[in-house]
Amino acid sequence: MKIPGYSDFYTSLEHCQNCSGEMTKSSNIPKNWRYAPSVYNSRVSSVIPTPTSVRRPKGVYFKDGIDSEPVYGPSRKLDFELEMGYFVSQPVPFGKTLNISNAKEHIFGFVLLNDWSARDHQLFEMRPLGPFHSKGWGTSISNWIVPLEALDPFSCAPNTKQDPPPFDHLRWPGNNDGALDIKLRIKLVRDGKEKQLGTSNLKYLYWTPYQQLTHHAGSGCGMETGDLIGTGTISGSGTDSEGRKTELGCLYEAERTKTDVLPKSANYDGYLEDGDEIILEGWCEKNGKAVLGFGQCRGQITPAQ
Repeated sequence: MKIPGYSDFYTSLEHCQNCSGEMTKSSNIPKNWRYAPSVYNSRVSSVIPTPTSVRRPKGVYFKDGIDSEPVYGPSRKLDFELEMGYFVSQPVPFGKTLNISNAKEHIFGFVLLNDWSARDHQLFEMRPLGPFHSKGWGTSISNWIVPLEALDPFSCAPNTKQDPPPFDHLRWPGNNDGALDIKLRIKLVRDGKEKQLGTSNLKYLYWTPYQQLTHHAGSGCGMETGDLIGTGTISGSGTDSEGRKTELGCLYEAERTKTDVLPKSANYDGYLEDGDEIILEGWCEKNGKAVLGFGQCRGQITPAQ
């Protein structure tokens, strides 16, 4: 599948709640976020298959917190993002829009997706225009596309009710089948030892893939066969018996919510170290047993050059 375009969404309510504040200078979710799916264009050249390694990027960051002295160097806050991606099958011609009732006909299938992020570089870039190098230097995907037809039996209602109700053109016409129940897991391999970092589920998204695709095509920009759409980080609200969050989709959320996911070190302060490998896994269950899998999306961090 040749990828002509790649766009990435920001549509998990829990992810947005966990991240609000430092990047946006606001503790509240912007009003526009609940009225239409948030999305930005990204790089195709840096979409890579499993298990390609990713090199720690260099960029500009604030040395001692926001608006302190900027410096240039390797990222000290290298992060993963637990996402899924889906490929456009049937194109939408330039100048035309997409009826949400036909959205399924334009999706070939889904992959696991890790949109690697340099959070310190992102903090420097976010104002006034938004992220650039911090989000565009590497995006790993799993190697097998699971067709939408295979996922139909796992259709379900979204986990979160949309409030306010979506505009008519983004309202799913089906009955409690506008989302997909796909279980997700994040694992870290460090020094040869494997550790689970968290779990999630695709159905947690506030804006579903069908709404995302309809919104993306809504300007008349046109969609091409092979276009890759990232769902955005998929986080949940789950906690363990001690009240610790267990469904964080990235390490930045762990920092913002003061959740210990990785041990802090002098150089990386709870973020990924050189040599770390991140593995994303996804599967669908029937009667409590896995019956369909997505393989793995994995990538290992190599030192900056």
